[in-house]
Amino acid sequence: MSLHTSHPDIVKRLKRAEGHLKSIVTMLEGGRACLEIAQQLQAVEKAIASAKKILVHDHIDHCLEHAVKDGEGRADDAIREFKEITKYL
Repeated sequence: MSLHTSHPDIVKRLKRAEGHLKSIVTMLEGGRACLEIAQQLQAVEKAIASAKKILVHDHIDHCLEHAVKDGEGRADDAIREFKEITKYL
């Protein structure tokens, strides 16, 4: 499968979230205030949710749509896969 144009952006977002997670562990180990930690956890959660949303939308726009338009797949298979992937939104 080829690399999607959205994948580099998703990787960048996830690497940023990874860095935040590492800093959260350090914050916990250092006894930082729970409010500060909760704020950082919220930022990581939003970053991951955003990456997931981009991935799902990209899959719908490029994989499913092209499979049906190009005749590579059956419409009922695309609908089944659409229903499956939208569970992750």
